[in-house]
Amino acid sequence: MNHWRDSMSETLFPKHMRQAGERELAIEWNDGHASVYDVRALRLRCPCAQCIDEMSGRKLLDDAAVPPDVKPVVINPVGRYAIHIEWTDGHRSGIYTYAQLRGLCACEACTRGSASAR
Repeated sequence: MNHWRDSMSETLFPKHMRQAGERELAIEWNDGHASVYDVRALRLRCPCAQCIDEMSGRKLLDDAAVPPDVKPVVINPVGRYAIHIEWTDGHRSGIYTYAQLRGLCACEACTRGSASAR
């Protein structure tokens, strides 16, 4: 048995990603789960070193400094594990791993911690 291939087949990744209205990003995952994200909420959760202190994990980003109408300008894949988003507020250093994105899903099943949703 090839353990590497077995673990790769269990890895979550987006099958489809699309804008779902003016303020939402929709992702359909390879396990069939669907997530819809408020784009400003994603910007506020940026994990980069400009937004989160690398040593302490303390949030550096001032939420009030992010415009209410912020949205992605460009979304590109990063290898086979993440996406990079460039934002209308000029921020360009955030890389969102697929694991982080899935963890940010706010649907009812995910917020309940349902094993079938993860």
